[in-house]
Amino acid sequence: MTSVHSSATPGEPRRAVVIGAGFGGLALAIRLQAGGVATTLLEKRDKPGGRAYVYQDQGFTFDAGPTVITDPTAIEELFEVAGKRLSDYVELLPVAPFYRLCWEDGTVFDYADDQAALDRQIHALNPRDVAGYQRFLAYSRAVFEEGYLKLGAVPFLSFRDMLQAGPQLARLQAWKSVYAMVSRFIEHDKLRQAFSFHSLLVGGNPFATSSIYTLIHALERRWGVWFPRGGTGALVQGLVRLFEDLGGRLELNAEVARIETREARATGVQLVDGRQFPCDQVASNADVVHTYAGLLGGHPRGRSEGQRLKKQRFSNSLFVIHFGLDRPQPQLQHHTVCFGARYRGLIDQIFKGPGLAEDFSLYLHAPCITDPSLAPAGCSSHYVLSPVPHLGNAPLDWEEEGPRYRERIFAYLERHYMPGLRDHLVTSRIFTPVDFRDQLNAHVGSAFSLEPLLTQSAWFRPHNRDGQLANVYLVGAGTHPGAGVPGVIGSAKATAGLMLQEVGE
Repeated sequence: MTSVHSSATPGEPRRAVVIGAGFGGLALAIRLQAGGVATTLLEKRDKPGGRAYVYQDQGFTFDAGPTVITDPTAIEELFEVAGKRLSDYVELLPVAPFYRLCWEDGTVFDYADDQAALDRQIHALNPRDVAGYQRFLAYSRAVFEEGYLKLGAVPFLSFRDMLQAGPQLARLQAWKSVYAMVSRFIEHDKLRQAFSFHSLLVGGNPFATSSIYTLIHALERRWGVWFPRGGTGALVQGLVRLFEDLGGRLELNAEVARIETREARATGVQLVDGRQFPCDQVASNADVVHTYAGLLGGHPRGRSEGQRLKKQRFSNSLFVIHFGLDRPQPQLQHHTVCFGARYRGLIDQIFKGPGLAEDFSLYLHAPCITDPSLAPAGCSSHYVLSPVPHLGNAPLDWEEEGPRYRERIFAYLERHYMPGLRDHLVTSRIFTPVDFRDQLNAHVGSAFSLEPLLTQSAWFRPHNRDGQLANVYLVGAGTHPGAGVPGVIGSAKATAGLMLQEVGE
């Protein structure tokens, strides 16, 4: 393999390349640049954001990816390390209620940070669950303290790190699933769904994912749910502006062909167009299988680790419809979770395949409820997503299936939530598991990388620093602590700490 000389001359700053401008890559690049490392951020697509890409069409703005911001302090910290203020770059708007949860029989549950309102709604479904919810919230807060505040940005590089965390994980019964733990406290079936669905937001099966992920509930109760004015894309642009204000360099339309290596070190990065970026450190925010099997495929470590990772269990994929209507939808809340008739059975099919279920549960996004500027006057922009199996579990022809599935979902939304939807449709587009695979290099089209099982978390997850290639690092959903905006920003903090430590050695 060709190699690129990369050692910085005395007096020059260290040079780092970060591959992929998703939230993880952006957050890492900001921390490195603020720490004195000359950082270049390479993005394959024509816009930054990764899964948080933005589409514009006929005056509508559509956020492609994450729309739930749950830990604003993690974002504020990125600006603080750079000596800046978040409020000078982007405005975060509170979302209330956090979510509206709906069932086909007409049951509605507004999940908000209002204990009296929660108690009233819980009492209406099952009076005994009012006290049960308090016990669940206490448990969730204990897990949040241990699993998020203490361990969320700590790299697990050795099994000793895992053993040190072991007693706390055992005390919190981390081997139990999210659903099993919720069911210890909550009796009513709909309330069990209401307090266990959160793991789906990070690609986790509530019936298999470690109960550690119940911490998401406490995290939301602690800091609320937020939405950037202008959409998630406005937050991405704010992070890009911060990075460039610090002197960082962002290259768009810069698809990486390979990470160049010499023996056990990376020496630089080569793009598909032939351009080379010599550097002292490389961090990848790309999919972990693509990073090893593809970008490091010319090195024995890349080939072996790529093969190992392909045998792991990957999270579900998503089918997403972005659509604009020529009228507002005041009957909706910003975030609506539409539960189908089945819960466990449907989730089983989502995570195992072998095909698409006849029914579905949906997440419906109506951002104009919070920020009307995302659509032309008198109109509304939306997306609806349906969790579906990844391509390894359901190798469907999405070119044929996609339009059919879109019509099924539109018909369902018309029947239950948005009367006359198709009569008022201005524009729509779909994003399928094939798009996750082809546009985002996601292995088997997984939307969230490795499934967050206990045996694929912390030390068992690909490490923030590679174990054999001394200056190769990972950031994003595929490394510790995992998917979700707080998770990938936490991974950036863990990875930046290791990279800046290497610089100081």
